Amino acid sequence: MTLTQLHYLLTIAETRSFNKAAEQLYVSQPSLTSAIKELEKELGIILFYRSGRGVTLTNDGTEFLLHARQIYTPYEHVLEKYGKGGSYKKKFGVSTQHYSFAVKAFVEMARHFDMSKYEFAIRETKTAEIISDVSTMKSEIGVLYLCDFNRKAMKKLLASAGLVFYHLIDCQAYVYIWKGHPLAQETSIRFEQLKDYPCLAFEQGDNSSFYLAEEILSTNEYSQIIRANDRATMLNLMVGLYGYTLCSGIICEELNGNDYLAVPFEDDENNQNSMMEIGYVVRKDTLRSQIGELYIEELKRYLHLL
Repeated sequence: MTLTQLHYLLTIAETRSFNKAAEQLYVSQPSLTSAIKELEKELGIILFYRSGRGVTLTNDGTEFLLHARQIYTPYEHVLEKYGKGGSYKKKFGVSTQHYSFAVKAFVEMARHFDMSKYEFAIRETKTAEIISDVSTMKSEIGVLYLCDFNRKAMKKLLASAGLVFYHLIDCQAYVYIWKGHPLAQETSIRFEQLKDYPCLAFEQGDNSSFYLAEEILSTNEYSQIIRANDRATMLNLMVGLYGYTLCSGIICEELNGNDYLAVPFEDDENNQNSMMEIGYVVRKDTLRSQIGELYIEELKRYLHLL
């Protein structure tokens, strides 16, 4: 087994195509196919299912991919620090809940680099996928939140995935609405005032737990609720349907625009304003890249922690 074979494997898994992988790696497809067949023979397993629609990992391939990333990623970090030019492109990925400040920090981080020499990825995605992405090293860093309601369950999930949570900032929840919303002039908003408007929540999958929700009060009964997959759709629903969501109140107007407001959420006996502890997760006992360190620094700078 060689590092080159592992590099080939990771690239095929990402592109889901031998043709695309060969183009990206600047090798011939026969050479690529031969290298993977040799690796499969050495391991005694089949790594990919091949079909006219592309390739997919087998169950054995999926399991081995994690080990391959654990071997190859530290090598990438060594190349990042000590390697010389050439066609090698350093990779860095972040998976995050739908936080505009996490995207803004990514933008500021990327501005430090020659983009032609790097492969960057920012994934606003479901909570379970953040955990999976970082656990399998698809992303180096994940950004998510804990609160009194989900902390025990989330810490258990993170531990089982081999991840460690690092605290960034604590904040109370806010009601995020369009500036033309009937409640936009309120200094604070109670839960009972929201009953006539649709609650907007980010989709977490059919089999997701309340603990994976991005919003507080995820177990409440809502007379109206709409689930969305991305921030742009969420913002459109705020305008078109007077929808609202419960968020951290840390909003990047440069990315979201200034047509929206974060109004403090006023809790009551039945609807507590749980403290949101926002932080980042990384794999336990792994070497953090220089790019990862810079991204965390940009997060802290935006949150006024530096």
